Amino acid sequence: MQGKFKYRMNTVALSIMILGILTFVQILSTRHFIRFDLTETKRYSLSEKSIKVLKLLNQPIKAMAFYGEGEFGRDRIEELLQEYSYNYPQFSYEFVSPTKNPAKVKEYGVQSHGTIVIEYKGKRKRVISREEEEITNAMLKLIREEKKTIYFLAGHGEKGIFNGYTKFKEALEGENYQTKELVLLREEKVPDDASCLVIGGPKKNLFDPELQAITHYIENGGKLIIMIDPYFGSYLEEFLIQFGIMLNNNTIVDKTSRMLGGEYLFPVVTRYEPHPITRSLNYASFFPVARSLKLKKENTKKAEVEALAKTGKEAWGEANREGLIEGKASFDQNTDIPGPLVIGAVASIPTKEGKRKARLVVYGDSDFASNDYLDVSGNKDLILSTIGWLAEEESLVSIRPREWGYTPIILTQAQSKAIFWISIVILPAAVVGVGIGILSYRRWKE
Repeated sequence: MQGKFKYRMNTVALSIMILGILTFVQILSTRHFIRFDLTETKRYSLSEKSIKVLKLLNQPIKAMAFYGEGEFGRDRIEELLQEYSYNYPQFSYEFVSPTKNPAKVKEYGVQSHGTIVIEYKGKRKRVISREEEEITNAMLKLIREEKKTIYFLAGHGEKGIFNGYTKFKEALEGENYQTKELVLLREEKVPDDASCLVIGGPKKNLFDPELQAITHYIENGGKLIIMIDPYFGSYLEEFLIQFGIMLNNNTIVDKTSRMLGGEYLFPVVTRYEPHPITRSLNYASFFPVARSLKLKKENTKKAEVEALAKTGKEAWGEANREGLIEGKASFDQNTDIPGPLVIGAVASIPTKEGKRKARLVVYGDSDFASNDYLDVSGNKDLILSTIGWLAEEESLVSIRPREWGYTPIILTQAQSKAIFWISIVILPAAVVGVGIGILSYRRWKE
């Protein structure tokens, strides 16, 4: 009797101990937990950009999501808000039903279901989207005290914020920049508030006073990006040589791009050189009708020049323009330049009186950032990262949030037959055979 009582007490004590351990583990897992995203595109994790923005926060931030119970998209947005909260503990969120809380709808100025209001330091931003990029950009706007200004040169047939680069303009405004057009023919200099000057595919030469104004801007630590198409901008060729960047008079031919479904005059870039602009780029970029660049380490401005993006070795710089027009393209070792070719270059330029170095980026094409091609593969990532570096905001230069997409599994006919026989025939037959064997063995033993 005493032995049974002792056994029961030991059992009770062991049960209490196990229960206590499980409770303790549960508490720890609630307060301190680690998750792993094993999907190929990290679809269940925040992008690097969002995490960097969260690191800039220094006070609590709250999201009010105006969704009804069971409303379409609520589950998706809740998962996303949980990710923000996981990466920044002071991020909190609340779901509000618009039909049940009309007072809050009026207080927060909500005009439609699916609106998310972000609050930070007494300021608010409304987002009508379930996309991570929009929510992160709203937080970014709340963090920044003022907007930086990006100027687009006009007056020479360039692509600009009203023609050709309207999507680029919208993307910049989504990053909390403001954009303005600059006509240097009417101005004495590049404005003092310019964080960056964009020259996008001029069709006519710049005048001497304009080049002098741009040179003065660079000498005082300015930031400049020039996107120049083949056979245009002879004055810019002379201007860029002093910084160690030469424009080759050719057109890049890339047969690989044609294999990928594009034209052979659409060189594809998958090789990015190590640089803050390219450190987070994982997607290919396409440059419709581009020229190659040549770098000169020794230059009059003592600029530090380096390649930013290169084509594959299969590409070459075609010097025979007439042949391309006729649809004929073949490599001529006497006149053409073999790949890999530099299609993007960057220069850091010393300035007067110890000021911060000027920054210059040159691409041999202006169309990759245009309305037609901005959303192609990694083009948008590349140009926005470039502007981020030029505007001295490296902390925010990163890849944009990933698209979900899908990964199809394509089987050959032999693989399909193998799966059918293994799953439908062999495995069930093996289970039945094992069962029959066990039953036969038991009968034999009896």
